[in-house]
Amino acid sequence: MIIKEIREFNQKLTQKGIRIIPVHISDKRALIYVYRPEKLKEDFSDETTQIILKCKGYDCTNPSQCICRLIQKLQSAPDFPHEIGLFLGYPAEDVKGFIENKAACSKCSGCWKVYGDEQAARILFKKYKKCTEIYCRKWKSGVAVEQLTITI
Repeated sequence: MIIKEIREFNQKLTQKGIRIIPVHISDKRALIYVYRPEKLKEDFSDETTQIILKCKGYDCTNPSQCICRLIQKLQSAPDFPHEIGLFLGYPAEDVKGFIENKAACSKCSGCWKVYGDEQAARILFKKYKKCTEIYCRKWKSGVAVEQLTITI
């Protein structure tokens, strides 16, 4: 049932440049990865991102293969793959800092721990918070997911 729902959402959201991939499925729950392939490809073109991913065993030339590798690590690795931040759009300098400092000594934290540009991160955190509040309010008022998503 969950797989069917994921397929249906994928059909609706693909036209808006969004993909959904199941990471883990249990009886009534699913952990999914929602992303924009073009944005991920753009993010993975960053030199720092490529260095981190290569060091962690990823082939940066193929974002789809990187996603498969990440899912494999999430399902089987004894340690959490902290490079996941790169797949979530976190700044590479913050992911690098998190890994190198073992989550300590960050400048600030919000949606993630910041090791790079604190001011830019704080501005982004505020934007994310406002966006989340607006979208949650719309969702609670009955607006469908397809209507909440936009093409960029």
